[in-house]
Amino acid sequence: MAVTTSKLLWCTIRFKEKEGNWWVKESSDPKHYEPDGLGILDPYQFPWILDMMDPLREYGLSNEILEAAFVPFQTQEIEKDQTVRLVRVAEHILDSEEPLFALPNIKDGDKGAYADLLEHIMRLRVKLINDTIKLEQKLTVEDVDEQLSELRNQAMIEGRDIHPFEEITDILEFVPQGHEVPGDDDDDDKPARPQAAAEDIADLPDVEEVDKDMEKNLRWDDEEEPAEEGSGESEGGESEGGAKGSGKSGRRR
Repeated sequence: MAVTTSKLLWCTIRFKEKEGNWWVKESSDPKHYEPDGLGILDPYQFPWILDMMDPLREYGLSNEILEAAFVPFQTQEIEKDQTVRLVRVAEHILDSEEPLFALPNIKDGDKGAYADLLEHIMRLRVKLINDTIKLEQKLTVEDVDEQLSELRNQAMIEGRDIHPFEEITDILEFVPQGHEVPGDDDDDDKPARPQAAAEDIADLPDVEEVDKDMEKNLRWDDEEEPAEEGSGESEGGESEGGAKGSGKSGRRR
């Protein structure tokens, strides 16, 4: 059986002021992580998203699926052109106390860990809505999928890439037209939508050069796995059953 390995040890990113988001410029594994249209969550956005997911915990939010969906990186150096070089860190992103960047784990594409997360939180959001809003007909994942697909199609028409922050929050904030979820807008502790400035990255702690043992420390996602496409296995395992949502392919133009 063939073995596929990830060589994702570093990436460089750039900040787009107009959007307030970071995008990948280069990576050590362009085969699985093509930079074109690939966004990355910064150390301000990732905790904000985790807070937004808190209401889904009573509906079965899986830390295993969440953890597998992102590859953690930390600042290594800032280039003269303000490009930031990140190095992958060998620790679990949910356990870390350090400010980390979170790159969507798209290694296996539409059958991968990040795609599984999008489907997972969409299903849980549907459960939450049906549990808190009295609708004439219960909301389905297909309903949400269809409406979010319209947003993706509009972005495609505009020639705009979908950043993972937008992709995830579109699901977490989804409400049927004409309704609202009690508590969504009434929480005084809800953090403001982050708009991280590029210069803030200069204040983040740097890490030392990757040593010779780094690749050994990163073996958790380089286990033997089928090379055949469509195997259905992701690095984070299988998510709940059912049709895959539009979020699985909405990242790109």
